[in-house]
Amino acid sequence: MRDILIGIDAGTSVIKSVAFDLGGRQLAMATVPNSYEAAGRTGSVQDLRRTWTDAVKTLVDLAARIENLPGRVAAIAVTGQGDGTWMIDRDGEPVGKGWLWLDARASETVERLRGESGDAERFSRTGSGLAACQQGPQLRWMMDKAPEMLEGAATAFHCKDWLYFNLTGKRATDPSEANFTFGDFRTRQYSDEVISFLGLESLKHLLPEIVDGATSHHALSKAAAAVTGIPAGTPVVLGYVDVVCTALGAGLYDPGTDTGCSIIGSTGMHMRLATSAEDVRLNSDLTGYTMCMPIPNTYTQMQSNLAATLNIDWILSVAASVLKGMGIEKSKGELLAHVDGWLAEAKDTPLLFQPYISDAGERGPFVDASARASFVGLSMTHGFGDMVRAVFDGLALAARDCYSEMGPLPRRIRLTGGAARSAALRQILGGALGASVQTSEREEAGAAGAAMIAAVSLGIYPSMADCVRDWATPYQRAAEAPDERLVRRYDRLFPSYQQSRLALRPVWHALSQGAAGADQQERSK
Repeated sequence: MRDILIGIDAGTSVIKSVAFDLGGRQLAMATVPNSYEAAGRTGSVQDLRRTWTDAVKTLVDLAARIENLPGRVAAIAVTGQGDGTWMIDRDGEPVGKGWLWLDARASETVERLRGESGDAERFSRTGSGLAACQQGPQLRWMMDKAPEMLEGAATAFHCKDWLYFNLTGKRATDPSEANFTFGDFRTRQYSDEVISFLGLESLKHLLPEIVDGATSHHALSKAAAAVTGIPAGTPVVLGYVDVVCTALGAGLYDPGTDTGCSIIGSTGMHMRLATSAEDVRLNSDLTGYTMCMPIPNTYTQMQSNLAATLNIDWILSVAASVLKGMGIEKSKGELLAHVDGWLAEAKDTPLLFQPYISDAGERGPFVDASARASFVGLSMTHGFGDMVRAVFDGLALAARDCYSEMGPLPRRIRLTGGAARSAALRQILGGALGASVQTSEREEAGAAGAAMIAAVSLGIYPSMADCVRDWATPYQRAAEAPDERLVRRYDRLFPSYQQSRLALRPVWHALSQGAAGADQQERSK
């Protein structure tokens, strides 16, 4: 009996294959740590062959956990980290290494393109702001700065597209990534006007066919069957980008309710549902993403902080370093266990933290590769507990900053990601947004979302709404109402938070130029 759906989720940190029964219950999971490397000062790349090998290993390991898995698989669905550029030649062999969304080499290209008058028209079609993580600016950088990188390239993929090619032999991408990069979200097709604005007419041949996994699928190839042990001909579904799949698995698709969805992990993703093209709200700063969902005329709008829990990791590393200097070793888990104590010590004295700790700057709700983290309002009265509290506040205020750019704040937030387990963060986030917080108990929302697309594609469910009722709704915990005292606190703080980030932008740029000059002097020695 074909009673199992497999969702592959190739993330930045981990590649995983997850087995679900046809009703959405998770049965087993196999994971392999991901591996990527630096390329110069601002580049970040990943080996294509190794990524495929690691994905195969997860499928083989999954089969060892479930009796007769090969004979029970109804379909495989694949999603993965978004953005980036993964190229292959005519024979299907990799051309160089894959550029990740972490790669910031195209930052100057983005700054120049965003300064051109045509960017407003491009934004009106894609609904998405330009950022260095995207394939468009990355291809333009290669064309302008390193054309040898494009030699022999026949197709430009994203991560999940590369895995789909290895599984099926089909060169394709999905509507979500194709359209926020090169297309028109209303038509779900490539846009010649967008491609022309990016100056990539000569590279248009690299763009693969757009395949909607919600309505079509391809067969597992004999070559892929030989290495995975799963029968050739098994349906394989190309999922949407991981953020869309995670939103599906976490329950964003709930028409008729005023619900947002936040993924609080290393990065922060903040999403609202748009139930028509007319409902998409484009901001004046030309930032954020508009992503097609695997549902007709339905979209998720997103603003994304490049660094979310990375800020918490940083403040804990400061504590660990100080303690180590005193001969006291503490693990990250031990330090996390003390966070509630530090938060309890914090005074109600205003202290702001701009949470831009990533070396790549920020992309939501503004784009600035030079953005950096900072405390504002630090005084002699503040202690370490106040700094910890300010970091948590900063994450929550950054989320509010993002949601504010997409319209009125939602009344309820569906929350997923590693930080969703923190009661303190849930309370702070609810207060900053003035919204109830509802946590998804789905451990692997991204893989579940990909499998949900397969369930609809194969006709196991007649519609995504029917699938959501079984796969997402039962996994929602009871909503936690916002603390009105905290709501009032963050209503007072938020204007100052926004004003300080605007005031600091010239300082970020000056520091960035100084660092670049120092690097150039060092190289010339």
